[in-house]
Amino acid sequence: MQYITFNNGVKIPQAGLGTYLLAPDDAQASVSFALDNGYKLVDTANAYVNERAVGRGMRDSSRAREEIFLETKLWPCFYESDTAVDETLERLGTDYIDLMILHQPAGDYLAGYAKLEAAYKAGKLRSIGISNFNEAEIENLLAHCEVAPALIQVECHPYFPQTQLKALLAKHDIALQAWYPLGGRDNKSILEEPAILELAAKHGKTAAQIIMRWHVQQDNIVIPGSKTPVHILDNIDIFDFELDEQDMHAIAGLEQGKPLYERTPDKIAFYATWHPDVKNQK
Repeated sequence: MQYITFNNGVKIPQAGLGTYLLAPDDAQASVSFALDNGYKLVDTANAYVNERAVGRGMRDSSRAREEIFLETKLWPCFYESDTAVDETLERLGTDYIDLMILHQPAGDYLAGYAKLEAAYKAGKLRSIGISNFNEAEIENLLAHCEVAPALIQVECHPYFPQTQLKALLAKHDIALQAWYPLGGRDNKSILEEPAILELAAKHGKTAAQIIMRWHVQQDNIVIPGSKTPVHILDNIDIFDFELDEQDMHAIAGLEQGKPLYERTPDKIAFYATWHPDVKNQK
């Protein structure tokens, strides 16, 4: 396993398990299996409504809590709540979270970030971050915050490598974590690119492993999601080979200059008002 060091000195594994769209039983089983088979990083969120199951999966595993890097995300409806962080801790069954992220730049995200800063200073969070913020929103946050975000979670893959955003992140030493690092659930277009398939044959790896190795060599952090044991094992088996300069150049040629998932004002407005049913989760 390789690690990225945050701007506050905390280290995060470069590959982990995502739990988006995993039902509680699947999330619990997948987290436990992953942690027992080389994983140390697990990602969840208030909005996934599986935090209790993720916590159970952690406790079911053979890993001690201090060996696990746990990250979760705060949904906008909780940004102004004084108890949201503590309630998240209770659902996860832990007394600290390694990374807590603002999930969307919706609602009063400055108030939400201030809540994360307070929890960080209180020792409840080891690091704090943001997700899905554009450059203007990042600049606005940086102008108002006391603790710079350690990480941003955004769409990133060979079609959309976030080249422009990375210039801003480098200026502030903010790490990038890719959601949907392979291009998206049920979207196999990148996986079926001839350039990717040629590299898979060259290195004796799967197309997914080639893409995730590209991420690692770009200093990205990846959290592919799966409930299938063989895929979970494959997704972390990316540290025993290296893409050469020619390989990286071939993948760079896939860039399309635009994201696959369009952000709209209507979506942001919906995110600000939607309330996940966190209290009734299994």
